[in-house]
Amino acid sequence: MQDLIEAPLRPQIEIRTERFLLRPLRKSDAGLIAHYTADKRVAEGTRSIPHPLPPGAAEAYVARAMADNRDEDVWAIDGSDSNLAELLGIVSLTRLEDQRSELGFWIGPGFWNTGFATEAVEGLVSANPHHDRTFFAEAFQDSPSSARVLTNCGFAYLGDAESWSVARDARVPTWTYLRKMG
Repeated sequence: MQDLIEAPLRPQIEIRTERFLLRPLRKSDAGLIAHYTADKRVAEGTRSIPHPLPPGAAEAYVARAMADNRDEDVWAIDGSDSNLAELLGIVSLTRLEDQRSELGFWIGPGFWNTGFATEAVEGLVSANPHHDRTFFAEAFQDSPSSARVLTNCGFAYLGDAESWSVARDARVPTWTYLRKMG
């Protein structure tokens, strides 16, 4: 029986929005990622960021995001062309199956309530770099602002669920969302 050979990943594209550039991560992003995710509020708003952040965790995250065998594409929200910070937050797509991806995002606390998350999600969905038919996303129920980002970007509410949060060391109630393309 012949071994299956995985197709190589396409390089991540850069996506321009009105105020910033969504670009692949680079090693120099690790410092700001560590700085922002050391904030307990950021970590507790995600499933996978631990708090406190262990030494080297941001560097390992960047290395995974840059790896050829990754299953998640991660973009830095880079505002440097608009005299903003070089890293405002992160937006990502995790490949699922059958032209589906799960979308995730977080924004550094100093940039909350600026519309950056909505602009980044809109930019990523519009570009649809994986050529997906469907995007999935979730928001913790104690983060209505994250849910608003998703609904403002055309995601439809599917139902309630729960996910494990590493930082909280607990299951957290979530709202699940879907965005069909084309």
